[in-house]
Amino acid sequence: MKYTKTEAGQLAFKQRSPLLSSRQRSAFILFDGAKTLEQVLTATSGLGVTQADVEHMLAHGLLAAPEPVVVVEPAASSRTPQQRYADAYPIATRLTASLGLRGFKLNLAVEAAQGLDDLLALLPKIEEALGTQTCQPLARALRD
Repeated sequence: MKYTKTEAGQLAFKQRSPLLSSRQRSAFILFDGAKTLEQVLTATSGLGVTQADVEHMLAHGLLAAPEPVVVVEPAASSRTPQQRYADAYPIATRLTASLGLRGFKLNLAVEAAQGLDDLLALLPKIEEALGTQTCQPLARALRD
């Protein structure tokens, strides 16, 4: 199981709350949502951190289990692939052009795209270069 820090936990940590003992503070730091419980317990075993310490942090709302990801299938688009391509192409060229020289090859790949499938294939590379948040208008134009 992977746990993450809650806002209450971060506040308790910053304020050096008595809810966290020194060994629990050491373990608390390691809970980042990426490390498993076993990894944290192994890393802090020399300090005497036990499952009971983790249960204490969970009971006091200092740690939380990550929420399950719900995958929602997008509704079928009422637009044709050609319409989606026509809407997405100018967005993709504007985004990749904003990268300057470091995005030159990516910009060339967008300009060479022959259809919706080509742009869809380039979307992960554009998101990697610019970030998912910046690429949301492009993703919507391609998928909606």
